[in-house]
Amino acid sequence: MARTKTVSFKSREDHRKQLELEEARKAGLAPAEVDEDGKEINPHIPQYMSSAPWYLNAERPSLKHQRKWKSDPNYTKSCCGAMTHDKKSCVERPRKLGAKWTGKSIAPDEKIETFELDYDGKRDRWNGFDAASYKHVIQRYEARDEARSKYLKDQQLKKLEEKNNNQNGEDGVSDDDDNEDSLKIDEAKVDESKQMDFAKVEKRVRTTGGGSTGTVRNLRIREDTAKYLLNLDVNSAHYDPKTRSMREDPLPDTDPNEKFYTGDNHNRVSGQALEFKQLNIHAWEAFEKGHDVHMQAAPSQAELLYKSFKINKEKLKSQTKDTIMEKYGNAATEEVLPRELLLGQSEREVEYDRAGRIIRGQETALPRSKYEEDVYINNHTSVWGSWWKDHQWGYKCCQQTVRNSYCTGAAGIEAAEAAADLMKANIARKEAAEEAPAAAEEKRLATWGSEVPDDLVLDQEKLAEALKKEDERRREERDERKRKYNVKWNDEVTAEDMEHTG
Repeated sequence: MARTKTVSFKSREDHRKQLELEEARKAGLAPAEVDEDGKEINPHIPQYMSSAPWYLNAERPSLKHQRKWKSDPNYTKSCCGAMTHDKKSCVERPRKLGAKWTGKSIAPDEKIETFELDYDGKRDRWNGFDAASYKHVIQRYEARDEARSKYLKDQQLKKLEEKNNNQNGEDGVSDDDDNEDSLKIDEAKVDESKQMDFAKVEKRVRTTGGGSTGTVRNLRIREDTAKYLLNLDVNSAHYDPKTRSMREDPLPDTDPNEKFYTGDNHNRVSGQALEFKQLNIHAWEAFEKGHDVHMQAAPSQAELLYKSFKINKEKLKSQTKDTIMEKYGNAATEEVLPRELLLGQSEREVEYDRAGRIIRGQETALPRSKYEEDVYINNHTSVWGSWWKDHQWGYKCCQQTVRNSYCTGAAGIEAAEAAADLMKANIARKEAAEEAPAAAEEKRLATWGSEVPDDLVLDQEKLAEALKKEDERRREERDERKRKYNVKWNDEVTAEDMEHTG
């Protein structure tokens, strides 16, 4: 319960009544206490929390001392009274009493601009740059150039006046020439100052570059385009600004003869870099094979071993080449080139027609195949395909049509002709036997198992009709798909049907 700071003394009776009132408020029998804003105060709040400090001089019960009663939104901790900075950042003259307490000479707030920038905007070094702020630099240089040109003109006028006043014409002319040359030299000095410092030599003394003394030559040509500006595409070759390296080619599609930069990887696979790489690989392989060599510990030893390795390799290669040439020969050196190819001319006369065909003077060269010609196998005296018969290729020497067969010569031809004649005779005999009629039987039997009576007479029309029905029935049996469901069978059998089925 909130308590007020009162100086008046309370008797024992008043203190007892106060305690009873507090108990009644806690039990809900008495209404809760109300603060200065008209809000009820919870009676269950302990006394050490509800009691206000003595220096606040609280006249009525309240809980404001438990809130942010020290913060005043209308003033800050700065001496000038501005709300955009604190006392430590204030640049005004320090005051004995700040504007918060006196309420006088309150300084205006600073205008603070906030920008919502993206990732690239935060790292843009030219963000917020105003080109108009550079005008004074341009004006200063223009004024200097103008003053210099004016000074040179004044010097030229003075020289001309001296020339007119001078009586000696020759001396005057020579002096004037010297003066003009000196002026030109002065102008050339200004132009030289603007040139690149390519040949400038600087001296290092105790620098982080290494060594206390030495020479450094600035080899960068300012007229060259920076490598990161060759291709502005974000998906092009990556440029590392820390090491100033671009490994890939920024312009891979352009003509190699027109570009002067092809990436740092091009230098790694050409020149001495490639030789050094091969030297390292040789040192590693030699160490793996048991040789006591190390590129970093003994580089001279590794290089000497690599040179001896290359010499031995060349010797072994030439020795192997000589061995092969000694065994199989060298066709390139054995053949003697014709005289007309060596000298490029000959006395042979060749006549051509208008179409470019050779009329006389040179024999027609037969076309040669890429395959081997006139190679006979298996005792043959002719090649495969030299004989043709009955749509089959064969050998002319033995007239065989089987590829890779053994040659039988004239005997094989005679045996083949005899076999063909024998086959023709057998075929003719078979055809004659098929054409001869079969011998008639002495007794004809009926189809149903009994003998045919002598007085049996068949109707020719019914016989033809029975034959036709039998052909249709066999055709339907041959093709079951054409058979219908509503087939009507006739069970009546006549003598003509029996005769036909027999």
